[in-house]
Amino acid sequence: MNPSQRHDLTLKLDRYLSDEARLGDPDLRPDQGTLVDRFLADALDEEGLFGSTREELALRVKQDLLGFGPLEPLIADPEVSEIMVVGHQSIYVERDGRLTPLQDGFVNEDFCRRAILRMLEPLGRRLDEQSPTADGRLVDGSRINAVLPPISPDGPMLTIRKFKAGLRSLSALKATGMFGDDAHQVLIDAVTGSLNLLVCGGTGAGKTTLLNALAREINPDERVITLEDAAELSLGLPHTVRLETRPPNMEGEGSVTLRDLLINALRMRPDRLVVGECRGPEALDMLQAMNTGHRGCMTTVHANSARDAIRRLEVLTLLSGVDIPVRAIREQIAGAIDVICHVGRDHEGRRFLTQIERVVGLEGEQVLLESIVESRQR
Repeated sequence: MNPSQRHDLTLKLDRYLSDEARLGDPDLRPDQGTLVDRFLADALDEEGLFGSTREELALRVKQDLLGFGPLEPLIADPEVSEIMVVGHQSIYVERDGRLTPLQDGFVNEDFCRRAILRMLEPLGRRLDEQSPTADGRLVDGSRINAVLPPISPDGPMLTIRKFKAGLRSLSALKATGMFGDDAHQVLIDAVTGSLNLLVCGGTGAGKTTLLNALAREINPDERVITLEDAAELSLGLPHTVRLETRPPNMEGEGSVTLRDLLINALRMRPDRLVVGECRGPEALDMLQAMNTGHRGCMTTVHANSARDAIRRLEVLTLLSGVDIPVRAIREQIAGAIDVICHVGRDHEGRRFLTQIERVVGLEGEQVLLESIVESRQR
């Protein structure tokens, strides 16, 4: 199918729909889908297109006008793990850890914006020039981030991170080669032994995937509360309470932060807390919860190693605004965290577990770590 042919037909039909919208009582006119079908049939007859080519072109034009355009088949493709839109013309997809460009983009910037807004509308997320960034979660659990000009001078930007349903257990991750038998047993023992776990790694390294798999090993009799910016964890446990942050409204009010959720969750009689990611002052509340009888808690942080994860927690705790000496913070970390797991990616994009470290305690000013499983080198 010729992309320019699809673009021309989409623009022609879009003008037709705009004209129809200005005619008569909208309640008396056919809906847009009916108008699109009617116009497409006439237009494709004029083009002399029949068979599979006609069906494919009609489907793509309808996706441009009423759906998510060229992103629809990518969202439906189970092999695609990430979709990145860079302006309306450039789209990149990740499969098996490798990025490849898509040969076709959106018709123009306006159609790209429309597709993004269609994704965000049912999520109640605002995106415009006054509020040019937005995060959300699609119905299938995919996480999305959108950015509009003037923040992105090259046009609308969209990132969709998908999660493969088949990789929700530790056994499934082991089968991909992410870790071996020894690490698998250590992770199971850590969860069933109610140890407090910290998963760290870089962006896209698989932190949330591993966190989800770890949490699915929790005893189903326990009450688990998950706290996330965009709810994407799927634990499959019968007694799970899911809490999600909320951005401010158009007046800049009504926001609910991760710290707000964590403080409230402690009043909800949790057996375990699972925080999707510590990235701010909520780190202090998380450490205090772990140090006051809440065992078997789990969270993630961005860090390049287990040692860096300790430093990262120190910095995040200082963001709380509470005047705490650094040594006291390190005592909190040493008393709260039992095991740190670091995940990374090799040069081919494959995800793997690089470190499992036990937090031994505090010696002088240093949090001591002990390797449990041999690290796999990058």
